[in-house]
Amino acid sequence: MSPRATARVCDEGRETLNERAVQVLRSREESEAYVASVCFKHGPPRLIGVELEWLLARRVVPPRSPEASVDPARLDSAVLTAALGPHTPTSLDPLSPALPLPLGSTVTVEPGGQVELASQPFADLGALFRNVSSDAAVLHRRLAAYSLRPYPYAADPVRAPHRILTTPRYAAMEAAFDRLGTEGRSMMCSTAAVQPSFDLGERADLRSRWAALHVLGPALVAAFANSPVLHGRRTGWRSSRMAVWLALDPPRTAPPDLSVGDPAAGYARRALEASVICVRRPGQSWDAPPGVSFADWLAGALPSPPTTEDLDLHLTTLFPPVRPHGHVEVRYVDAQAGDEWIVPVAVLAALLSDPATTSAAVDACQPVADRWHGAARDGLTDPELARAAATVFTLAAEALPGLVGPGRIRELVDQFVARRVLRGRCPADDVIDPDRSGGAA
Repeated sequence: MSPRATARVCDEGRETLNERAVQVLRSREESEAYVASVCFKHGPPRLIGVELEWLLARRVVPPRSPEASVDPARLDSAVLTAALGPHTPTSLDPLSPALPLPLGSTVTVEPGGQVELASQPFADLGALFRNVSSDAAVLHRRLAAYSLRPYPYAADPVRAPHRILTTPRYAAMEAAFDRLGTEGRSMMCSTAAVQPSFDLGERADLRSRWAALHVLGPALVAAFANSPVLHGRRTGWRSSRMAVWLALDPPRTAPPDLSVGDPAAGYARRALEASVICVRRPGQSWDAPPGVSFADWLAGALPSPPTTEDLDLHLTTLFPPVRPHGHVEVRYVDAQAGDEWIVPVAVLAALLSDPATTSAAVDACQPVADRWHGAARDGLTDPELARAAATVFTLAAEALPGLVGPGRIRELVDQFVARRVLRGRCPADDVIDPDRSGGAA
């Protein structure tokens, strides 16, 4: 899996961020200290990981036709279970052994049937690419045997959202998000991302590293935007995936206030102020009363006081652009086609590899640091975002030889820079304006 300074256990509707004994929480101060301690770990920034999500299309050959086409029908959970075999997660089949892939990557399934591969952590970018590419190939061969293939986009271009996971956690999340609008179901069932993960670094560098990952965000959202079509229609956004996430529930999904001096304290306050959308209890109903924050729960809004296990679950329902888990997950990058998933991982790793490079990239992005919506809507057609991205990607390409030798990673990054970024294009533009694609993959 991606870098872990603390243990993380995933099972049906449950994700625990540490191995401490379950304790009852009695105060806001105690709870905020707990969040800061489990979400923000310090140490040398050594490890890189990635989580890859794929939306799936089913290829069928209609009668009396030699050519396969995409079946727009809902994804069949039974077919997906058969395809994944012993790698099926227990959220889909409680009796599955849920074995990792040959080189250690784990397989999970998102609510709408998106398949996710979570890598082991690696100290070497080349090793990450080799291992994940190998495991992904094994996974995709299993899917292909059942006529399933990954869409090369970050939003489902055909189907309406439909949840196939029946866990209490996802049922409660769906019910809570339905009260806010339609974006929740789209987010849960119809979007996919590349999620690079990095160590937070030493305590002295925490604030600058945290800020850098956010300031770089809009330029990278624009450059990697890859979802102009959602549910069968053009949305007017180059990253419909990011548009859905930003609109879903801003207290839960918006970027943080970077003026807060201590990121850990700021995130802990945010976590406690967010509404509770899942309450673990016996049975299938984990629905939470509307409008109750975790702080309200601490103050007695629910019959029993919360525990550290309840707070762990609550933390998994927060979806900011960068989410701390002891390490940090970068969650703002659209899923990419083929091997191009390595490009955002390599670019971020290169930008974070040297303080001078990080500083130069941040300086280039400061004029567009708050342009999340514009980045998702306009991509690199926005001149300021295009200018920032060109600088950032050039800096990354220059720093990359310090992380990895000649080969496929650098070729992919160089191609992405030349064919897309320096031409003011993102992957979505290959759908919107294919005549100008210039041979981009």
